[in-house]
Amino acid sequence: MTDESAGHVRDFVGYGRSRPDPKWSNGAHVAVNFVINYEEGGEYSVPDGDAASETGLTEGSTMTVKGRDLGAESMFQYGSRAGFWRFHRIFTKRKLPCTVFAIARALQRNPEACAAMREAEWEVAGHGYRWEIHANLEKDVERDQIKLATEGIAAAIGVRPLGWYSRYAPSLHTRAMLLDAGYEYDSDAYDDDLPYWVKVGSRDQLVVPYSLVHNDVRFSRQGLTTGDEYFAYVKNAVQCVLEEDPPCMLSFGLHNRIIAHPGRAMGLVRALDWLAEQPRVWITRRIDIARHWRRLHPPRR
Repeated sequence: MTDESAGHVRDFVGYGRSRPDPKWSNGAHVAVNFVINYEEGGEYSVPDGDAASETGLTEGSTMTVKGRDLGAESMFQYGSRAGFWRFHRIFTKRKLPCTVFAIARALQRNPEACAAMREAEWEVAGHGYRWEIHANLEKDVERDQIKLATEGIAAAIGVRPLGWYSRYAPSLHTRAMLLDAGYEYDSDAYDDDLPYWVKVGSRDQLVVPYSLVHNDVRFSRQGLTTGDEYFAYVKNAVQCVLEEDPPCMLSFGLHNRIIAHPGRAMGLVRALDWLAEQPRVWITRRIDIARHWRRLHPPRR
C-alpha cells in the first residue's frame, strides 16, 4: 500500500455475513443521527474575492448569471438568517441532540448561531474552512485548510471539532491529515450502515459513514418535493432497519437553506415526532456513536 492510498484501499466485502452487534445504548436497535450542514457564508462568492457565485444546492436559476448571482447569494443567506433558527426551534423544543457539519468561516459570520449551538450542546464537527472540495486541493493547501478549519471552529464554538466530513469527496491525503490533527473520526465514506476501522499506515482511523441518500439534497435533485414525502422517506428507512438483524445506524443530512423552508420542515417535524414514539431508536450525536464504537468495538490488534 502506497502513502497515496493509505486509508483508502477499496473494500467490497466489509463485514460480510459477520456484521457485529453494535450494542447501542439503552438496547436500541438503530442509532439515528441528524446532521445540520452549516455552510452559509463559507461558499464561493464574488464579494469574497472568488470568480463566481456558488450555486450548489440552491433552488437556482436555469440560466447562467454573469458576475454575482444575487439570487443564489440570497438563498444562502436564508439558511443562516432563517433556516438555522427553524432547526434550532425544532430540535431544542424536543430536547434532541444533533451534529453540525460546520464550515469555519460560516460560523465566524454568525456568532449568535454559534452561541445557540453551544447552549444546545450540539456536536460541531469540521466540514472545512470554506465550502470547497478537498479532492481538488494541493496537499499543502489542504493541510493548511484543515488547520484553519480546526482553529476557526474551536474559536467560534469554544471546543475543537473531533469529527470531520469533507464536502462530498476527500483527497487521498485527508484521512492521514485528520489523524495528524487529532480527529477521533471522519465521515468521508458512504459505504456502510455501521462504523468501521481503517488502517492509515500503522495507525487506525474510525470511519462513521455518512449518507447522501437519506439526505435533504434530494429536494434539490432526485425528486423529493414535499414535506410529506420526506416524512415517508425517513419513516420507511427506519422501519426497514428496525425489522432487520443485526442493528445498524442511519444518518439524515439537513441543510439550513433546503429543508428548513416551512413546507419541507413540517415533514422533518413529523419525522422527529414519529421517531419519539419508537422505543428502539436512539437519536444521538455522531461523536457519541464514535465513542460508543471505540469503547465496545476497538480496532483489532
